[in-house]
Parts: sequence; C-alpha cells; structure tokens
Amino acid sequence: MPATSPSAATTLIRNAAWVIAWDGSNGGHVYRRDVDVAFAGDRIVHVGPAFAGEADRIIDGRDTMVMPGLIDSHTHPTTEPFFKGIREEHGVSRMGNSGLYERSIAFRPDLEGRHAAMEVAYAEMLQSGVTSVVDLSSPFDDWPEIAAKSGIRAFLAPTYRSAEWRMEPDFSLHFDWNEEVGRRGFERAVSLVDSLPSHPSGRLSGVFCPAQIETCTRDIFADSIAAAKERGVPITTHIAQSTNELKEVAERYGTTPLGFADEIGLLGPNCLLAHAIFLDHHSIVGGDGARDIARLAETGTSVAHCPTPVARYGHQFEYFGRYARAGVNLAIGTDVSPHNLLEEMRTALIMARVAARDMTAVTTPEVFTAATVGGARAMLRDDLGKIDVGAKADIVLVDLQDPAMMPARDPLRSLIYTAAERAVRDVFVDGHQVVADRKVLTLDRLAAAHRLAEAQARMIDAVPSRDFLGRSADEITPLSLPLA
Repeated sequence: MPATSPSAATTLIRNAAWVIAWDGSNGGHVYRRDVDVAFAGDRIVHVGPAFAGEADRIIDGRDTMVMPGLIDSHTHPTTEPFFKGIREEHGVSRMGNSGLYERSIAFRPDLEGRHAAMEVAYAEMLQSGVTSVVDLSSPFDDWPEIAAKSGIRAFLAPTYRSAEWRMEPDFSLHFDWNEEVGRRGFERAVSLVDSLPSHPSGRLSGVFCPAQIETCTRDIFADSIAAAKERGVPITTHIAQSTNELKEVAERYGTTPLGFADEIGLLGPNCLLAHAIFLDHHSIVGGDGARDIARLAETGTSVAHCPTPVARYGHQFEYFGRYARAGVNLAIGTDVSPHNLLEEMRTALIMARVAARDMTAVTTPEVFTAATVGGARAMLRDDLGKIDVGAKADIVLVDLQDPAMMPARDPLRSLIYTAAERAVRDVFVDGHQVVADRKVLTLDRLAAAHRLAEAQARMIDAVPSRDFLGRSADEITPLSLPLA
C-alpha cells in the first residue's frame, strides 16, 4: 500500500473501548478492546496499544466503538429519494408484484430534482456510516462535482442501455430498441470513466454499467466488458431481479440470465451483479438448480444484495448463507430510500433466516463482512473496509453512550439490530471528517430535502402525460389512508 506522507496531520483515537479491527492472519474482522487507532493523512498508521507518535488531534475513545467505513455497493441516489411515499407499497400483481417497470415509465424526476435527491441520499449514507458508494445514475454534468463535494468515496457507474421499457394496456412488457442511443451512452461512459482518476478530490473512480441484462445488446456488453478489463475497473449490471426479466431472457436467448451472462463473458472477478435473486435454485424458478450459483463462485463474480426492495414485493433472496457458503463474494446495497446500510444489514440477516427457515442461515459477521471487505473486493480494492495499518482512513466512530447502544455487551449487534444510524457519531473519509456529532459537514440535507419535495410535486404533476394508461399518481399508487 502507498506510504503516508511524513508531513500529513495525525489523528489519534486514544483508548477506544472497542475496535472492529482486521486480522490479516485469519482474513476476518475481530474485536479489540481498549486500544489506540491513529491515522496520518489518508492512511491508518497504528492499531494497538499505546501509540507512541505525536498527534495533531486526539479523540477520547473511551465511550466509542471504532469500525471501518461501510461500502454501499448498489444504489440509485439521483432517483430513489423521489419515491418516498410512492414506492413502499407499489407493485403490479400481473408483473410478478414488481412495480419497477410501471414506476420507471410514469415517474420521471427532472434534472434539478436529481441534484437535490443526490445530496439527500449522500447525506443519509454518510450519517449511517457509509464511506464508499457505488452510484448507478444516468450521468449529468455536475454529477462528479456533487459526489466530490459530499466527501464520500464514490465509484460512479454511468448507466446506458440499448432499449427502453414500454408497457401495453394488458400490462405486458415490451422493449423499444435504439442501438445508436446505447452506443452514445457507452461512449459517454468511457469518457467519464477515463476522466475520474485525475479528479482533484482523489476519491472518485469509474465503473462500467450497461444498465440491465435484458436492455443491452451483445455488442454493447462485449465493448463494455473489454473496456472495463482494459482499464482494470469493475463492471456492473442488474440481473435476475424480476420474473419478467427471466421470461424475456429465456425467450430471447434460451437460457437463464446468469447463463447468458456467462455466455457473453461478463462474469469474473471485476464483475458486480446487482440482485441475482432469481437464479435456477430459487423456488419461483423451480428450485431444483445449482448451476447459477456455481457459475458465480467459479468465476469469482460478486453479488450486490439489496434485501429491502425485493422484500417489499413479497420476494426474497434464497438465501444469503447459501451464496456465501458456496464461495460467492457478497456485498450489500441500498437500492431504495432510505439509504441506510445498517438497516439493510439488519434486513439481510432477518430475511435470510426466514428464507432458509434456519437461525444459522447467516451470521452477523458474514453480513458485516459483505458491507465492508465484500464491497471492497467487488470494487477491486484491498485498502477499504478494514481497520488495519496501511488501509485507507475511512473510519466510523459509534457512540456507546447512545441509549440505543446500551448495554453494549456486543456493540456490533447493538448497532445493527437496534441503534443503526442514531449511534453513528463521527465519520472520516480519506482522513477527512465528514460527519461530526451526527451532523454532515459537507452537505445541507434539510435544504436539499426541501428542493426534493418541490421536485417530487413536479414529477407527480407530470405522471398522467407519461403513464401508459394516462393515470394520475394517486391512481397508480394511492395514499395509505383515504382522504376524509
């Protein structure tokens, strides 16, 4: 790992009550008690007793748990905040309960609103201990600058596609193909990905993102795979996320979505697949296959598990422990509002046990590993997601005196199962403090939320002109209670 500059300012967290430290000999996280953690510039320089060097800043760690920053491996921050009050119970029974297609056609945020949504989402992530994010968005000019302003470490994944979804009055799904649009999107992504390593913030990098397995041509996938390998960067796409997609891929290519991905050479250590739920072992698919999970493990492909959105549709990953024990590298994402990775970790734990009908189907360390080094591995980084000498100084301080954390017999469990973001006190990214005493220092979340509310109202007004049946927003997704 790169050496830290001798002139870099040093911060010492002295005598931390608990530290979730990295044990390189066993390749896993461990608890350490009453030790010092020091970082100089953007790197951790000490984890252990009695730091002997000089420090420019000293933080009393006696009532603190120090843990690595979390990695949100799949999120849509420029759109998902718009769906608060819209998405939570929106699904279409005739489309396998998925509301994805109907919602994405009818509800389209404007550019001004997307700026606000991104600031709201990034603030939510920082306040829940996320220090790195894989941001899948349709690119716009200010996108990298907003990410840089937030202080987060951003892996920007500009999306592009060769086809748009279209729905007919019988609720059937169709595809409007325009390969020229897909090609322009890919070329714009190449330009952006190539520009990010030289960004002055030093915290931005690129990911290629042909948007969905069923909306991109073989040629676009082939060029995306080649471009990612040539540059040594990750590639990601949505796959096996709905029964509609399963049907489309089977009819078009005669195989499962994972089978098609394998056929075109997408799978591999630099590939992060979003969702990968409906594989050939899933009960909805038939439940008697094992080839798809084996493909993931054999190729070293990663999966970004986002439990909440699929659970809202009445479905589930089957199941976290099965993927993990087959050797699949798992990461965690927030494909929904709120962008709270701690809550997603809790949901992942509970849903895995329900899916398997087994309390031992998944453990807290497995899910925490997915939200840290699992995400780092998916982004081809070995210096993130761990408290270890030489790792990046992406650090979260948890307040053990927060009532929701007390008693803190096992502080990681207290954080995930009970306290969540309420106990996240301070956050550092690349050695720079971005959250102090629970307040985001880089973004005005409240002001952005006001702008977001105004933009959502504009979006709702435009729904009848976009919906394939000309319905209003209230007809598509009614309020939870009737207006008296």
